[in-house]
Amino acid sequence: MSFLSEIRAVFDRLAESAFAELKTGEALNLNLSGEDQTYVRFNDSKVRQATQVRQTTLSLTWQSSGRKVEYSYDLSGQQEWDLATLHSLMARARSEVRVLPEDPYLVPLENHGASDRHHAGRLPVDEEIMATIAGETAGTELTGFFASGPQFRANRNSAGQNHWFSTESAFLDYSLFTINASGENKAVKGLYAARDWNRDEFLAAVEASKNCLPLLRSATRPVAPGEYRVYLAPAAVSDIVGMFSWGAVSYNAWKKGDSALQRLIAGDARFSEQFSLRENFELGLTHRFNTLGELPPADLPIIERGQLKNLLVSSRSAKEYGVESNAADPAGWTGEYLRSAEVLPGELAEADVLQALGTGLYIGNLHYLNWSDVQSARITGMTRYACFWVEDGVPVAPIRDLRFDESLYRIFGSELEALTRESRLIPSVDTYYRRSLGGRKIPGALLQAFRFTL
Repeated sequence: MSFLSEIRAVFDRLAESAFAELKTGEALNLNLSGEDQTYVRFNDSKVRQATQVRQTTLSLTWQSSGRKVEYSYDLSGQQEWDLATLHSLMARARSEVRVLPEDPYLVPLENHGASDRHHAGRLPVDEEIMATIAGETAGTELTGFFASGPQFRANRNSAGQNHWFSTESAFLDYSLFTINASGENKAVKGLYAARDWNRDEFLAAVEASKNCLPLLRSATRPVAPGEYRVYLAPAAVSDIVGMFSWGAVSYNAWKKGDSALQRLIAGDARFSEQFSLRENFELGLTHRFNTLGELPPADLPIIERGQLKNLLVSSRSAKEYGVESNAADPAGWTGEYLRSAEVLPGELAEADVLQALGTGLYIGNLHYLNWSDVQSARITGMTRYACFWVEDGVPVAPIRDLRFDESLYRIFGSELEALTRESRLIPSVDTYYRRSLGGRKIPGALLQAFRFTL
């Protein structure tokens, strides 16, 4: 029996045993998450750390009398111990919930149906891929992280709903470092990810990154603070789109005054007609059901041709504010965030990007981002990887890292000149606690002006 089949059977036994113990007026929601991964860390093109991680976490939400408590624990793999722990936590919940105040916005558990989805993968053999990565990148000072294996999420509740999602995939998230003629560290960042790992495509991606190194080794071109024409490659645009999940598209955040789209909603600002953002679960990057087992629309427009169409509304926010839910997930760091975002492409062919840019800055990737003024949707961050000064359509020199401070309304609004015809599927490579699911499908963006402050 495979790991996924085995853990699914374990989950079913735990759930059925727990539901059978419930008394009248009690309800239970169970979420299972886990992985069986190979994690390998590279430095200087050598394997520095190789780890095999198999972990499964069970989270339970107990409801009774308008109150709830939540617990989670890691399954040991010893079924009797795991079952005893679950029943122990249920007994604790039954006792503790009596002393809690009623939750006025508690969403009662319902049966939102069933779903069953598995994305089978064809993954590289661990020993072979480690040898390939080390061999093909020798001398490039590669630093990176490789992960490979199955992941799963599952949800069941005592009302009868039953969801399962599993996928098998691998990625190498890497940077190639060098020192240029000005004595500065420079790097190009790359990501290859696939369910059906293709050795030739992987090697081509690494070769494309290596081809950036000769130009990165040339002397740095000083660039003074100011406004410049800029091309943001898909990886850089993806990072900026990620800011929409920091409360910008959350209905709850908007009602509390914390959404960066306040001016758009008020009609005081607008995006370009070229900019359309949607939640698209058909990308297959993550499960569609949320932690309550609700199923959001498979395709939900957020911004369509510059106009706001929907904010993300969880059933909890719907109850609090008396509006209709679109089954956004209330859990996570911010809640009501984009889990599978897509920016629709434009008309500019990638092959024509440099010619269209003319003279300006090519930004391959960014370092980090943060809000500098949420109410104005202004973000700050740094350029970092594969950033070049371009003259008359020809990259001529790397640039020193620059800090920028820009508004989403300028990036995807007044200054947006074109989006590329081609888009990149960029899966999440976060590994906090466990490997993340989700990601984005993103085109590149050509901007008439972009503000650099330092």
